[in-house]
This record gives sequence, C-alpha cells and structure tokens, in this order.
Amino acid sequence: MKIDIDNRCDDYTGYRAARVKSLFNVDSGNRFTHTADLDIADDQWRIGVIVGPSGSGKTSIGGRIWGPDTVLNPEGTWPDDRPIIEAIGPDAPFDDVTNALGAVGLGDVPAWLRPYRVLSNGEKFRADLARVIAERPARVVIDEFSSVVDRQIAKVGAAAFAKSWRRGTGQAVLLSCHYDVLDWISPDWVYDTATGQFARGSLQYRRPRIDVEIREGGWSLWPYFEPHHYLKVAPMVASRCYVAFIDGDPVAHVAVGTKSVQLKGKRIGVEARACRLVVLPEWQGAGLGMRFLNQVCELQFQGRGRLEGRRMTTLFHTSHPNLAAALRRDKKWRQISGVLHGNHKGRSARSINTSHAKTNTKVGLGKSAGFGGHFRAVQGFRYYGETSAA
Repeated sequence: MKIDIDNRCDDYTGYRAARVKSLFNVDSGNRFTHTADLDIADDQWRIGVIVGPSGSGKTSIGGRIWGPDTVLNPEGTWPDDRPIIEAIGPDAPFDDVTNALGAVGLGDVPAWLRPYRVLSNGEKFRADLARVIAERPARVVIDEFSSVVDRQIAKVGAAAFAKSWRRGTGQAVLLSCHYDVLDWISPDWVYDTATGQFARGSLQYRRPRIDVEIREGGWSLWPYFEPHHYLKVAPMVASRCYVAFIDGDPVAHVAVGTKSVQLKGKRIGVEARACRLVVLPEWQGAGLGMRFLNQVCELQFQGRGRLEGRRMTTLFHTSHPNLAAALRRDKKWRQISGVLHGNHKGRSARSINTSHAKTNTKVGLGKSAGFGGHFRAVQGFRYYGETSAA
C-alpha cells in the first residue's frame, strides 16, 4: 500500500511571513509532502504502529489507510449524564464491559461510576481503549496513542491493550510520537515517519522485564492504596500486609490474616485469609495483581508466611468480576463459594447486641447496626499451591 500525502494551505505574504522567509531562506511553508510504502494489504496482522515526531505525517497517513471513518475520535462521543460503565457498549453484556475495562488496566471500580468528562487524562486514555475493546471494530486507527498520559501509564496501558486486542479479531493501527511504547506493544509492523523505514515482524520487540520486590509489614502504607479499594472499612484484625515494590515504589498491596477451620463445630486447623488486594492504577493491566497474590499465597502454603512454620491454604473473596474470572482460570485456585447477597442484617445486629450484653458493654446501637443486607455478589476461592496446578 503506497500512500502519498500532499497537504497544502494558502501561501501567506504578510510582513511577518515575508520576514521569516527572508531570515531563514524559506521559499514557502504552505505545503507538506510525504510518501509512505506500507506492506499491510493482507490480513495476517493484528496491530501496527506508525511512529514519529509531531508534524511528520502520522495523522494524515492514518486517515488514508482505511479512510477517515476508521479513525477513533472520542471527542463528543461520550455522554455527560452517564458513567462510563453505562456508556461503553450499552447493548453489550455486563461482563463484557467489565472485562474490557479490566483488560486495559482501568480496574479502579469507583472510576467506573463517573462520566468520561470528569476522569483524569490517564483514565480517559484507558476508557477510550476499553470502548474499542468492547465494541471491537473490524478496523480502527487510534491517533495520539499514549500521548496525553505519563510514560508509566502509557507503557502499561499499551501492553494491556495489545494483549486484549490480540485475543479477538480485527486490525488496529496506533499512531504515536513516543518510541518507548513499542517494546510494550510488540507490534506486527512499524512505520517510522522520521526515517521513512517500514519493518514487519514483532520479534524485534520484547516487553521489558519487570522486577518486583515483596515486603511484609503493617498497615502504614495502606493510605496509598485505600482510595483505590471499593470497601471503606477498618483494617483486618490481627493481619499483616504484603506490599509489592518496583524500583523502590509501592505498587500493590494485600493483607493476610488467619481463620479457624472447623468441622462439626470443632476446630481442626487454621488457614490464611487474604483481602484488600489493590494494584495502583498506573500498574493495572500489566498482569501484576495475580502474580503478586499467588506469590503471597505460596508463601503461606510453604509455611513462610503469616504463621512461620505453619503450612496453610489461603482463602480469598472478591466481588470484582474480572478478578473472579482470573482466579477461575488459574489452576492453583479452586472456587468454593458464591453468593448473590449479604447475610441477614437483623440477625447480625442481634448477634452484636448479644455480645455486648455478655460483656456488660453499654453501647447504643441504632437501627443501622449490623453487617449484611446488601446485594453484592461475593465469590470465594481457596489457594492450593503450585503442586495442585502441576
């Protein structure tokens, strides 16, 4: 496919324009030409990238590949009166939309409940990608790919999008002025507008290695992660926290406590219980969450975790549909429960009152006391370790 770009405008002759021409020995600036030779006529590729500095013809080339109607333009296409969870694929199944949001790293649940106009630039970038994933056009050109976000979000978001896009059909061309996303995308072909060179084959690009350090401690770092967790409750009693660090910065968190195992009312053992799993937004979509959770649970299974020397399986409960789906796919986990609503709130309130009466604690409990009464679906899983997967 050969694309000839010839963009023109009026040749202005005002005083300042004439003086610039004279000073810099420029005859005119009203014409831009570029010829791109792209070997992309077949359908044996999924992702291509046109990269180069600003003003080098990327947008013009992108609009000529399949026509201007295939160029993604989010401006004015998002409703102001609906959250993004309602706006993305309005006729698509709920799980498909949440999967798309999670696939591009926008797993911050509170952000799903906000309209597009109030999102941060990083959230808007990922929301646009989620919309493309959910609606799955046969051909799409995405201009200014990763240009408006910081480089960490850009690289992880690029990797997340590429991974999810390749799970289905369709072809996507990404236009970017940043070369640092190429290794994270591993595109099937790249055209550099700065040099005019076209290269096909993703083998020259490899996603960079991510080294993660896990530290055990208390709840001192929880304030970094709490705004991104959907539950607003006090820290888990008698628990320890594990935090993942990349280059010295905290990026993921999970807490681990213990739970008594009973059979017919008798205590027969103990196992670990993990909760408050949070991955900071700039690292969501990199595959870090499940690997981090599995490593922490493996420590418990090997007896090097919450109770030193005690080998324990780990319980984990979640309402997040994407995380639940990932746990079901992982052979080291088994689903053990699934409920669509919370326990009876009145029964919980009576139990709390009874406990206070036994200890002679005088606490005035209002009608809102107790836990439960919600319709939050909770799914339970148990970690059985690497040996189970084998």
